[in-house]
Amino acid sequence: MLISGLFHVAIRTADLDKTVSFYVSALGLKEVPRPANLDFPGAWLAVPNAMGQVIVHVYAGSAAKDIAGRAPVNNEAGAVDHISLTAQGYLKYRARFQKLGISAREQNHNGGTNWQMFIHDPNGIKIELTFDQAAEPDLPVPIEAERRYWASERFFNPKEYVS
Repeated sequence: MLISGLFHVAIRTADLDKTVSFYVSALGLKEVPRPANLDFPGAWLAVPNAMGQVIVHVYAGSAAKDIAGRAPVNNEAGAVDHISLTAQGYLKYRARFQKLGISAREQNHNGGTNWQMFIHDPNGIKIELTFDQAAEPDLPVPIEAERRYWASERFFNPKEYVS
């Protein structure tokens, strides 16, 4: 028996356009065709390489709603704390999030080789981008105290995400 990787993550949203826009413009994923037989709104988002591996499924409409008819608005009540994606371009992502006005937190434990950057999507789902220092020519860099990540801090601000 063997788990060989993460196939995809499914996200429920009340605002499909805002969610897709975030994953495309802030993270650089690309929208790809989804099966025509799905009878609810949504999007499939892929890694922007030749293979275009789908890693994020977004559900909207009735598929996104709970038994009371509500779509989730943040991850405060959920058991999953965050999604971690491997990434390249640490300083470019830092600059992109600053330009987009998206709060980010960063960490590098004890000078280790992995650097992390934490952000939220428009639904409040925390996303960790993990960078390998060996593949990042600009690392190490200082992390200002106000940008340092603390697992217990809740820094999601829905006002940062414009449609």
